[in-house]
Amino acid sequence: MHQQTQKIPPLEIGLLLLLGILWGMPYALTKIALPTIPPITQVTARVILAAAVLWFVVLITGRTLPKQPGIAARLFVQGILGCAIPYTLIAFGQQSVDSSLASILNSTAPLLLCLIGLASPRQAPLTTGQLIGVALGLGGVVMIAGAGAFAGLGKGAVGQSAILLATLSSAIGALHARRFVNIAPEVVAAGTLTSAGLVLTPLCFLVEAPLDISPSVAALAALAANAVVATALGFVVYFRLIRTVGSVGTTTVGYLRPAIGVLIGCSLIGESMTWPIGCGLVAILVSVAAVNGTTVPQLREAIVAGFRRPPSRSPIIAGST
Repeated sequence: MHQQTQKIPPLEIGLLLLLGILWGMPYALTKIALPTIPPITQVTARVILAAAVLWFVVLITGRTLPKQPGIAARLFVQGILGCAIPYTLIAFGQQSVDSSLASILNSTAPLLLCLIGLASPRQAPLTTGQLIGVALGLGGVVMIAGAGAFAGLGKGAVGQSAILLATLSSAIGALHARRFVNIAPEVVAAGTLTSAGLVLTPLCFLVEAPLDISPSVAALAALAANAVVATALGFVVYFRLIRTVGSVGTTTVGYLRPAIGVLIGCSLIGESMTWPIGCGLVAILVSVAAVNGTTVPQLREAIVAGFRRPPSRSPIIAGST
């Protein structure tokens, strides 16, 4: 397992926070589109559109395609592990699992990575600080979701198992993604999403009837935002972070999703901030700092810098290997 030996630069922590925002968006966008676009059709269209956008970015930026033997097969595996399986299983699982419990189950990726590391002698062990951070972050998610979310544990076991399997697949995908650290992240993201689209398209026609749907304007707008912003940009940031902060550090984004959702609700919708939620937010920020070897003041500086940094200066798209 990737072990942090150096402090993570504030920019990378800022990108981790950005990824938390980007990957927290699909829940609301999917809900907007679901009334007129069924789940697998929506996921399939999302990854295909995102892949098309990224291949356009690869073309106009002149990125060189990798020529290593077996790279297409590895991208195909990454598309299945990191996209096709998790997206499909979560879409299925959330039909019978409350969102609060789903957020807890879907936030266990760092914990699963720890278990994988313990079971594999070839993986370097996590530091004590990282182990504490992983546990603290999961506790923070539980505080935000509420202990009452566990009341539904065991009910709808099939859906809960699907979400846990999706999370396990994402965790294994994060480990597998380290094979692409020497390739431009937008190229890896485009190849991953293309591979997922190749798997999901026949499944979509087998399970649903995508040619017979009549999506609303709001559903199409939500799907476009989900594909271009949350998925295309999100996967570019994801593969960059796999390179710079490692697989465990990147999966802590699962802790940030509910935290960012709460912050948005409190700041824009006027929802109340309770003591358990406040403690959960603090626990999650400390967790992200501990796992990534960053002090809390550095994390605070990264948050401030991230809000001040003009998006056009971000090296996410311009960066190369």
